[in-house]
This record gives sequence, structure tokens and C-alpha cells, in this order.
Amino acid sequence: AAATQFGAGMMIISWASVEVPRYAFYVSALITGDATKKTPYPLFWLRYSLFAVLYPTGITGELTVFLSAAKDDVFLNYLGESNVSTMYYFIMSFPVIYAPGALPMILNMAANRKKAMKKRFARPPPPPKGLVWPMDKKGGRSSTGTAKEIIAAAVGAIDPVKAEKVMKERNWRFGYVKHFHGLVEEQMKSPENALKVAEAGLKKAREIFEFVDGDKTTSFDDAMKESGSNPFKTGFIQGSGAKKSNVLEVPYKGKKLSGEALKTQVDKWISYGSIEESAGVAIKKCVDNPGYLDLSDRYFVLLGAGSAMGPFLVLMALGANVIAVDLDRPGIWKRLITIARESSGTITFPLKGVEQSELKNDDELYAASGCNLFTDTPRIRDWVMPLYPGKKLAVGSYAYLNGALHVQVSLAMDAICKDLSEKRQASLAYLCTPTDLHVVTKEAHEASSTLYKEYSSKPFCMIINALSGGKKLRKNAIKPLKGKGGDFYVVNGLSVAQGPNYALAKRMQHWRAIVARKQGSIVSSNIAPSTSTVSVIQNRTFAWAYEGMPYFKPYEISAPETSNAVMSAILFSDLND
Repeated sequence: AAATQFGAGMMIISWASVEVPRYAFYVSALITGDATKKTPYPLFWLRYSLFAVLYPTGITGELTVFLSAAKDDVFLNYLGESNVSTMYYFIMSFPVIYAPGALPMILNMAANRKKAMKKRFARPPPPPKGLVWPMDKKGGRSSTGTAKEIIAAAVGAIDPVKAEKVMKERNWRFGYVKHFHGLVEEQMKSPENALKVAEAGLKKAREIFEFVDGDKTTSFDDAMKESGSNPFKTGFIQGSGAKKSNVLEVPYKGKKLSGEALKTQVDKWISYGSIEESAGVAIKKCVDNPGYLDLSDRYFVLLGAGSAMGPFLVLMALGANVIAVDLDRPGIWKRLITIARESSGTITFPLKGVEQSELKNDDELYAASGCNLFTDTPRIRDWVMPLYPGKKLAVGSYAYLNGALHVQVSLAMDAICKDLSEKRQASLAYLCTPTDLHVVTKEAHEASSTLYKEYSSKPFCMIINALSGGKKLRKNAIKPLKGKGGDFYVVNGLSVAQGPNYALAKRMQHWRAIVARKQGSIVSSNIAPSTSTVSVIQNRTFAWAYEGMPYFKPYEISAPETSNAVMSAILFSDLND
């Protein structure tokens, strides 16, 4: 009865009508070599649209078959009269599964259709311009091969065997962590090793990346050896706000802490383990030395001035002189210039081919301001280099982008930092990420091990660790690395979810810090706290993680304004001490 009722025919016709165009689509994709854009549109449409009708009819047909079979004596007695109940519950289990599973399956196909249609009708990418990933063997600009070459060149300066293993890694997206660990291990053996790895990695990156300027394509290294065409003009705004006292204020949980109240909170953070003692000492030095906050004769180059983690707001409030570099988008410059006007500081910024005196109003000023670190890298360097001769510059790299673009913007900033540190003896400032491989103090290592032992013995942690096969809630305080001068303690905070491009972008900043410090520049390179910036919490995985992290001592997720103030204080301490 189940095989002859109407639902069985509806089921067969529905699923057959789904499969015929689907396999025709696959054949067409194999012939054309492009499933998204080159398959005939009628076939493409059928592949991603028929489900809307045929999935409901097919599922309905299957349900009628199950329900009919549950009343069919032939089916129920298939294993004998003694097993009628077993056969009944067996066949009725399928409708129970289908009830919650049908809708997600249909919604998944709807999402696939939306994604496929978006790709089908997406505008072709613009032609490559400025700093770009090099061409690969397939004619694309994949990041994997290039990233492997850079890491291999860096570690290969010390250990060719490790370099060979990097190049042979097939699963780079998820297998990169061990190679970064191997690189850090080599750097820890001696100061000479650390410098060789850093120099080799940066050199390879500059040589392998390309710079496209119209019809001309060169290595990024060669592009930075030349002067950029069409130099920028210079815009300048003097703030009219009253100069504030040189008092460090840190916004924290609805209050603005300063003086003894701030020092008390810093001591609480140190005691709890939220910050290292050295960070607390630096913050308290700014409280005890108001002169550190007299920025009237300090000049800060902010690459990514509008960044959520950058110190722009703090610098303006303290009357600093900011040389701002950010994208040429009017909204960005309206915000930055408005803040500068209301402050007691100054802002200097690039203008695209027009003098400030020629601009009639603010709208024209905002539209003419800004630049692009990717396409204007040599021009930005040439514009900043002669500004304020005789003044000491502090250059902060704060620009951030997602994925492979982060490597590009980090390399662009590095090229500017390289020349300014070498030719203007500029100080460099970096905000390191907690999700990286870092050298830590012995005390931090021991505290981490103690807390891990405490939490890993709790039942829910043991269950999660066991169910994940040991992949979750793993210990990240690894064994000390042997090096010249003794043992070095390292924490492995690399997050696979962020990917190898993020790790490479941050690693290049470490490398530049090492090279610049060796050359005699002041380098402020500090690990920023986990901060709930929009760029981080837009990733649902990290948003969920941030919700749960405070349950694990000593984690505390900082608001952007708290992180800005705290990290700015540490920067001021580094520049003065």
C-alpha cells in the first residue's frame, strides 16, 4: 500500500526532478571549467531554484510513505508477528527526524541559492592596483603560497630543514601554528637568530609582493626605492579647545579614573592578573609624572588614524600634534577634523592634489583629504618624510583589515616605518594581539600553569576536553625554550579561527620592532588587552568567546575606550623612559 499510494509517486518525481538538472549542472561545470559564471543560466537557475517546490513535495511524499507503511500489515509483519511493534516504531522514527530536519535543509538551500546568485552577478574585481599579492601558478593571487614562502625564508635563515617543512605543508590554513612555533623557537636561541629571522622575513615579503602602477608592475621593494608621482599637498588644522591639565584619565565601568583612584585600580588589575606588573608600573609612571603627558611638542604619525584601537582621541585630548593617515573617505575625515578642531592639539593630513586654501568649504576639505596605504605607499612615505624637520616622530601602525588584506596593509605600514625609522630616527609603536606567540615572564608562565591546573580539574572543563578529543581547553603555557642567556617562557595564544594571514601580519610587526630596536630606535611594542571592538565581535565565534572568557580568571574584556587610555599611557611611558 505504501508503494502504490499517491505520495510514493510524488516522492519519486520530485527527487528525480531535482537530480536531473543537478547532474546536468555538474557536467556543464566540468566542461566550462566555471560552475558559477559559465554554466548556461537556465540550467544554473534550475539548479538553485527547483528546491523551493520540489523539496517540500519530495519530503511530503516521503512522509506519506512512512505513514502508510506504519498501517501496512505486510510491512509490519516483515520480521514476524512478534516484532510488529519494533517495525512500527522503526518506521515512525523517520517522521520524527524529518520534522526538525526538513526546515533547516530547505533554509540551507535558500542560503546556497543567495550565495550562488550573488557570485553569478557579482561585478568583476577591479584590476590590480598598488600593493598586491603576487600571481600564483594558476593565475590568481592566493595568499597561501606567498605566506609559506615568507615564513620559510624567515626560519630558513637559521634552519633550512624547518623551512622545507613549511613549504611541504599541505594544510596551511589549519597547520600553520606549528610552523610559527618553530620560527619563534629559532628566534629564542640568540639575539643574532632573532635579528636574522626578522630581516630575512621582511626582505622576502618586500621582494615577493608586487606593486602595480598603471601598466607597470614591479616588486614592492623596487617600488619603494622610487619616489611616488603626484605628491600630496598638506592640510593642517589647529584646534581651538582649551588645553587640559596633564592628567591621565582612564574610562572604566562608567567612571573616569585618575590619580590615586587609578593607581588603586591598577594595583587591583595586577593582583588579579589582568595586566602584568610592568604594564602597571608604566601606567602609574604617567600618573606620577605629568610631564609625560605634555604632548605640545610631540609629533605622532598615525597609520590608520581612525582605528578603534588607535590613540587618536587620547592624543587630541592631551594637545598632541598628529600626522594622520587614513582612507580617502569624507566620513572619516569629517570625524577626525571635527575632533581636532575641538581639541587643543593639531592635525596634519594629506590632500589630493589641491592646496587647502583653494577649498571653499568643509565638505570639499573632507572630500580632498586622505590617501590609500595600498595604492599610495611611496607617496605617503614621501609626504611624511620632510614634515616638521628637527622634530622627533613616533609612528604608530594601527590600520586593520580582514583576511589577506591585513597582510597587505601591514606590509605597507612596515615600508613606511622602515624608512622613517632609518632616515628620521623615528620611534615605532605597535599594539600586539593576545592571540599570538609571545615571550612572557617566568611568573606569568607559572601563574598560567597554576590556573590551568585549577580549571582543568573542574568537571565541565574535563567533559569539554574529553568530548573534543583534547582539542578544546588545551594548555597554552608551553615548555620553556632554551636560548642564549637561559630559558625563555612562551605562551601560545595563536587562534586558528583568525587564520594564518592574521598571524603573518602581526609577525611582520614583531620583525620590524626587532630590526628597528637593533638600529637604535625607541620601540613601544605592547600586548593590548582583549577588547570588544566592532572588528572583533562581528565574528560570532569571538563574540561568544568574549562572553565566556571572564569566567576564567584572570580574563577581563576591556571596552575600547579603556584599552585606548591604558595602551596610550604605556606608550607615553615607553617614549619617556
